[in-house]
Amino acid sequence: MNITQFFRPKGTPSLAVSIAPVIFMLASLIGIIIFAGGSSISDYSHIVLLVSALFAVGLSVLSRTLYPSRLKEGLKRSAKQILPAVPLLILIALISTTWLLSGVVPTLIDYGIKLLNPTFFLVTTCAVCAVVSVLTGSSWTTIATIGVAFIGIGRVMGYSEGWIAGAIISGAYFGDKVSPLSDTTVIASSSCGVDLFDHIRYLMLTAVPAMTIAMITFMCVGLFGDHAEAGDASEIIDALHATFNISPYTLIIPLVVGIMIAIRIPTIITLSVGTVLGIAGIFIFQPGILASIEGSGLHTLGEHLSTTLRVLWTETALSTGNETLDSFVTTGGIMGMIPTVSLVICAMLFGAAMIGTGMLATIAKTFTRHLSRCSSIVSATVSSGLFLNACTADQYLSIIIGGNMYRNVYERYGLQPRLLSRTLEDSVSVTSVLIPWNSCGVTQSTVLGVSTLTYLPFCIFNVLSPIMSIIMAWTGYKIGVLKPQLQS
Repeated sequence: MNITQFFRPKGTPSLAVSIAPVIFMLASLIGIIIFAGGSSISDYSHIVLLVSALFAVGLSVLSRTLYPSRLKEGLKRSAKQILPAVPLLILIALISTTWLLSGVVPTLIDYGIKLLNPTFFLVTTCAVCAVVSVLTGSSWTTIATIGVAFIGIGRVMGYSEGWIAGAIISGAYFGDKVSPLSDTTVIASSSCGVDLFDHIRYLMLTAVPAMTIAMITFMCVGLFGDHAEAGDASEIIDALHATFNISPYTLIIPLVVGIMIAIRIPTIITLSVGTVLGIAGIFIFQPGILASIEGSGLHTLGEHLSTTLRVLWTETALSTGNETLDSFVTTGGIMGMIPTVSLVICAMLFGAAMIGTGMLATIAKTFTRHLSRCSSIVSATVSSGLFLNACTADQYLSIIIGGNMYRNVYERYGLQPRLLSRTLEDSVSVTSVLIPWNSCGVTQSTVLGVSTLTYLPFCIFNVLSPIMSIIMAWTGYKIGVLKPQLQS
């Protein structure tokens, strides 16, 4: 057999070949957590994902199942879903920087410290993030704006960053999940052929109980938790006022952005306007902040523009005289988001390799081949959703693939399409933020400054949602069966 015949594709990859890259990736990440610590996973995830992608392609070549055209199509599918997130990530980095330096975030922190009751802080944070996310349809926007402010407020009140991030993410993803403005909600319903509002109403049966338990948990932590280590709020407030001009007028910036979101202006335009307003706010509301950063007076327009571009591009640290405040008035700029962007691209390449080699299709067939009961079908859908989130590193791609995997199975056994769309939301949309190398997990951990593994146990709503979906299926509650022979 010559070399040309050896590399000529023949057949499809076996299950053993298909699962090997996934096992390699997960084993490598677990090894990093064990030997280098959970905080190191972001440093090595890029390498693991790239090596896993190469491993998948190499196995496909050796097993003679690699079709170049199929690999190209897999790359196109993965890139189409993930690459649009890159400019959004850059804009989120710019908003985080400009809203801090223009005084928006400091003003929200100042008002929050004065007005929020520490006992009810977590439950209030969760509720506010939920409402804002319902109105905007975007968990990313909610977390990147008011979520950042709540992180600062919560630290001052003595809460651990895990609990604060857990409350923010739980609320933001609940709102995103049940909002008719949410892109994931629309994709989940449309990919399964379900009316959007029928999907949302059915989704409430699992979302509301999970959110109720989350709110009760956050309430109990506030009532019975020990916040004795909270810093002196008066010192924080004094340092804020000494560093920034605290003014309600700075809140015009998020108000304008909120209005744009409410009238459904495209996200990239909204975030761009928010960035421009933030830059303008630096000069209008904080005229001395750039000179403070530079350490010397700025006398010409060129000097002001040069310093502005530098703080937008690189990390900027402000000295407020208060160690607690210094920790969250440091900005990363665009360069601070570059590791996140590179990790998202590496995740895209791994997803493309798994799709393009046909390995993901083989795994999907194995998942669905022997299913017959409602409870087992829903449980398999949940497991597949978690698995796809880990493999494709993208919630949109996972929802679409999951819908294609199970749509015929649900039809075959007479299960309503809305059960599939709900299960996909429960297992994909809300768990993507819990996976360190998923685009959602990478983004939110970067924006909040809290590692994914740190906040994971405290995202009560996100953890409970897939469990609630399985419980509903096993009990048979509100499960519409179109064919009477199917058992629950």
